[in-house]
Amino acid sequence: MKKIIAVLAVSIILFACSSEKDGDMVVEGNIKGLKKGTLYLQKINDTAVVSVDSVAVFGDGNFRVTDNVISPEIYYLTFKGNTADKRILFFGNKGTITINDNMDTFGFDPEIIGSENQLVFNKFLKINDQFKNQRLQFIKKEFDAAKSKNSDSIDKVKTDFKRMIRRKYLFTANFALTNSDSEAAPYIALTELYDANIKLLDTINKALSVKVRKSKYGKRLDTYVSKIKNKENK
Repeated sequence: MKKIIAVLAVSIILFACSSEKDGDMVVEGNIKGLKKGTLYLQKINDTAVVSVDSVAVFGDGNFRVTDNVISPEIYYLTFKGNTADKRILFFGNKGTITINDNMDTFGFDPEIIGSENQLVFNKFLKINDQFKNQRLQFIKKEFDAAKSKNSDSIDKVKTDFKRMIRRKYLFTANFALTNSDSEAAPYIALTELYDANIKLLDTINKALSVKVRKSKYGKRLDTYVSKIKNKENK
């Protein structure tokens, strides 16, 4: 009897992973080189990452997963057992989004079509990656300066690093302001400028279009700015 129950349980799980559900967002495409595996569509619910759909992929690498989207938000495509960096991050919205990638470089440079917010987000990521590379270079410079015990070199590295961080903040703020009609703007502000001067965050918040203010990330940014203001006024 226990064996029968176990078999039925496994069957239900497999059916749940492979069955197609209906949603107003359809994510489909191909992962080249994927012979066998389960692909999960995930998003953040409160503070936890949850799976909203999954599909068992066999042989050809084609997949299709769906969800109902109330407001454009960040989603992830992942494989069970993969580390956090082995994932495809993308902006989900109503309609069909096509994602094509390769197993060998999964998540590194996927092709994502069908999301206007993703186009905006990609532009930001391209420049932001340059700042990340500069940050790594500064870590090396700081290490070399400390090793040489040259106080002038150490001070210069620290000063140059602060200037780089300031440039990054200004670029990020300007990018969000320039793209205030995109849901990517408040998301970028929340993830990249959370520790910035409140005046900078407030400026971005006030510049958002009416549509974006009503979005998931628009509401979160407004709440975040309000909380900081209330703390400072006490």
